[in-house]
Amino acid sequence: MSDTIERATLEVLHVGGPTLGFHYAGRTWLTDPTFDEPGDYPGPVTLHKLTGPAVLPEQTGPVDIVLLSHDEHADNLDNSGRAFLTTVPIVLSTPGAATRIQGVRGLENWETVTVHGVRVTGVPALHGPEGCEPFSGIVTGFVLQADREPTVYVSGDNASVDVVARIVERIGRIDIAVLNVGAANVGRFGDADATLNARTALLAAELLGDAMIIPVHGEGWAHFSETLDHLARVFRYADRAGQLHIPPLGKEAALGW
Repeated sequence: MSDTIERATLEVLHVGGPTLGFHYAGRTWLTDPTFDEPGDYPGPVTLHKLTGPAVLPEQTGPVDIVLLSHDEHADNLDNSGRAFLTTVPIVLSTPGAATRIQGVRGLENWETVTVHGVRVTGVPALHGPEGCEPFSGIVTGFVLQADREPTVYVSGDNASVDVVARIVERIGRIDIAVLNVGAANVGRFGDADATLNARTALLAAELLGDAMIIPVHGEGWAHFSETLDHLARVFRYADRAGQLHIPPLGKEAALGW
């Protein structure tokens, strides 16, 4: 973050699950669109959505850029989310997603594109333990940087603290981190979670220094094995409660120090 910025703030609108709208550098961004009502999604592993969106697609207002961590799982891109992508001018995701969805721009790890004056870098994410990619697919995170703006890290479905350490080492200071949490676990990897759990989220927060942590993707689906209340308690016991900012569902909020 530039020395001229006194504190990190972010105006957000949490739709539910991984779907977070936010204003950055004069544009509206949205992560992983999920707007379906509750239901089941059959596949190699059946996913069960328990709650609908707190905000309907038309209530988000015009969205300029979608940051899509991956397209293969319904809890990150559901049926309504796919329809929503067609209304957004710019969608950034994985190279694989770019081959499957028309109009998506895929980013390799550490590749940077400039979008409306914002430098967006694709960064690694690991959707489970080491070697999970043949089962979980390729996932990307994002880092946003712009003049006189805080540096924002959007983790996507990443479960690896080591990956966060690599990102911090390469990028440097991160002011705001949107972390997918909830200890997602469908049993595919035994007790190894597919997203950050409270313990690993705390370790990631320690690596991120004094960055503001915004946890998402911790409610609304049956495969989340930890609650946001548990996450908040773990941060409180570690004397990091002030670092954690849980966004309210369905209400615009300005989060900051």
